[in-house]
Amino acid sequence: MFHYDRALKITRASLAVDATHRQPRGFISHAHSDHMARHEMALCTPATGLLYRLRMSGGPVMEMPYRQPLEFGDVRLTTYPAGHCLGSAMLLAEDGDQSLLYTGDFKLGASATAEAAELPHADVLVMETTYGVSRYRMPPREEVLDKFERLIRITLDAGRPAVVYAYALGKAQEITRLLTDRGLLVRQHPSIAAVSQVYHQCGVDLGPYELLTPENCNQPAVAIVPPRSRRSGAAFDFIAPVKFAVTGWSIDESTRYRQGVDHALPISDHADFDELFEAVERVQPRVIYCTHGPESFVDRLCEAGHEAYPLGRAWQKRLF
Repeated sequence: MFHYDRALKITRASLAVDATHRQPRGFISHAHSDHMARHEMALCTPATGLLYRLRMSGGPVMEMPYRQPLEFGDVRLTTYPAGHCLGSAMLLAEDGDQSLLYTGDFKLGASATAEAAELPHADVLVMETTYGVSRYRMPPREEVLDKFERLIRITLDAGRPAVVYAYALGKAQEITRLLTDRGLLVRQHPSIAAVSQVYHQCGVDLGPYELLTPENCNQPAVAIVPPRSRRSGAAFDFIAPVKFAVTGWSIDESTRYRQGVDHALPISDHADFDELFEAVERVQPRVIYCTHGPESFVDRLCEAGHEAYPLGRAWQKRLF
């Protein structure tokens, strides 16, 4: 039903999945750059299509709304929400004999800006396993958000800008919504604001926020900027900022030093270790292939009684 050749490919549909090199036909699970390329024809959800065109000047798109099956090359394809960011989708492929679910990046926990993940049953599960090490268990979300708000208010009361580094698609919009819901003044970097316009176009309310400019960047407010701003940052000359990282990697105390910030908080848009096992229990597959994570997670699955393999090794360039 599928094979692997620099990317997962649905064989009978001649469809590459999340390939990062140009393909005649490629499914895009979500519009992060490490999951897409300028394909001759892209298949994705309508929201991902808008973001794909914005971020990559992509060409033709075949839209795949959630839960609406598409007959494509002798295979039935259906997208389901992945809970990762706007438009993120899992892909269920069925050929009459067996079924395969590709998760892409996903999260089972609450999201302020993405539709909750749905995991249908499948015979084969190809899953993203970013946090496939047992120490990556996220603490209670409200506790983290309460701490985040408290630290920001201390910063603003001291007359200093709070600078939050967040990816321009997904994390930045969720953080905006979480902070505006708590009554904080948020300003977005222009590159983030451009993506947020697509969220608005798709009916996702981020609350009241403003555009970050060189003129207002040092007023007491929350400035949300992309991580690359730590290196370039020429447009915004922050004076004595307090810097925040919001990432699941903050479970590691070294993250604060590695990313050069004052505070690192574990707010993630990926499934944590326990959610990865929960996903397997929901899907009930016969066999599991793991990608985008540590190969040691395959061992954890096997220890739990599952048949599991890492995806992408040279010996996997064969039909399954």
